[in-house]
Amino acid sequence: MTFVVSDSCIMCKHTDCVEVCPVDCFYEGPNFLVIHPDECIDCALCEPECPVDAIFSEDELPEEEQEFLELNTELCEIWPNITEKKDPLDDYEAWEDVKGKLQYLER
Repeated sequence: MTFVVSDSCIMCKHTDCVEVCPVDCFYEGPNFLVIHPDECIDCALCEPECPVDAIFSEDELPEEEQEFLELNTELCEIWPNITEKKDPLDDYEAWEDVKGKLQYLER
């Protein structure tokens, strides 16, 4: 099983989760993070660190966000690995409570 980064991360990109990951399985895009499903060891350390609740266990991923499992799998193969915490995006506060942000995902 793996953990999945979902819609809430888009346009925010907090990296608190990256800092606690023991296997460095996060990958960084312009405005979103993903988890490599083959590298994730299901330790659950990242989930409580996300300030916008964007990380779910694969089996707890909401039905309306199932496509994010495939997106994480696809994008981790093309985006660079991130291993250290960075500042969130400049205007993250304006996006933290917005739902349905998939159209803003930059590849």
